[in-house]
Amino acid sequence: MTALYFFLILSLLILVHEGGHFLLAKKAGVKIEEFGFGIPPRIWGKKIGETIYSINLFPFGGFVRLLGEDGQIDRNQKRSFSSRSKGVRIRILLAGVVMNLFLGVGLFCLVYSFLGIPEESNQVRIIAIMPDSPAQEAGLEEGDIIALANGQEINSTEEFVNLVNSAEDRIVLNIQRENNPCLNQEKTGGQEGSFWFCQDNQLMAQVLVRKTPPTGEGATGVIISQTESNFYPFYKMIPKAIYNGFREAFFWIEQMVLSLGQILIKLVSGQGIPAEIAGPIGIYQATGEVSRSGFWALVNFTGILSINLAIFNLIPFPALDGGRVVFVLVENIIGRKKREKIEGYANQIGLIFLIVLLVLVTVNDLKRTF
Repeated sequence: MTALYFFLILSLLILVHEGGHFLLAKKAGVKIEEFGFGIPPRIWGKKIGETIYSINLFPFGGFVRLLGEDGQIDRNQKRSFSSRSKGVRIRILLAGVVMNLFLGVGLFCLVYSFLGIPEESNQVRIIAIMPDSPAQEAGLEEGDIIALANGQEINSTEEFVNLVNSAEDRIVLNIQRENNPCLNQEKTGGQEGSFWFCQDNQLMAQVLVRKTPPTGEGATGVIISQTESNFYPFYKMIPKAIYNGFREAFFWIEQMVLSLGQILIKLVSGQGIPAEIAGPIGIYQATGEVSRSGFWALVNFTGILSINLAIFNLIPFPALDGGRVVFVLVENIIGRKKREKIEGYANQIGLIFLIVLLVLVTVNDLKRTF
């Protein structure tokens, strides 16, 4: 199933991106010579109307080939890309980026609409328990609310962490659980050091506190949160989902920009391709891992990839949308004919560089895998 999910996500991202160029070019009256899925050479193509729709050998991208975009067609020809004003050409070039941003925001909004709006609360809830940890031995479960710890009321994750850190060797918790096993009966369970028991119809748990826990597990082995997913009437839910969708998109935009800056620094300083960069194999593996968390996790993951694709294409580098926009902006300085000639060579070199980068990143993925 991972292969199917990967193909569907990749197809959606490419079709939305290239569809943006396609629709804006159509609206501007520019002739579209080819709409291609993947990177050439072409393995299949069919001409419908005046446009060839093709499938190409390397399925890691796509393109829309416009009449006159390479400067070889007389710019005075009415349906040529070159004949359009600077503003129209820039809008066509940026349409793919805008569509990917809209797709990301839309998918985030969809996730929030169905899974609820995350909001801070004064309840600390257990959202995950590490295997073979004191918390698991004590019978704690995902969804449990930690009401008290050593008799003190818990209203924030920070309060709980501070109490655990200050505990000598164990901590006693008052737990609120939807299906309380202690109603009108006395029970106990767990192991010798970490166990649960009933006291005055309340579920209690004694949990050992590890001084040297495994990396990433914490002293008790729980992951906690005070964020709740809330639902509202339809007329309130939609605006809240849209607001949170845009907020999440801006978060991932910021993360992508910061990551690109760090990658550039490492490349310039001669450290090579950073290990954290994921190519097709890395994204394929991530797709498989995310798919195990369910449908909505995949939808959210697709939104993140769409935002990343948009920001990547904005980089002012030849062969990318951002690079092509730069050439349009500077044509008044270097002259249109000279710009077209320089841009043609630059895009060819840029495309070769991107293919080489793709190969190197794929090698990194393979090293990380094996």
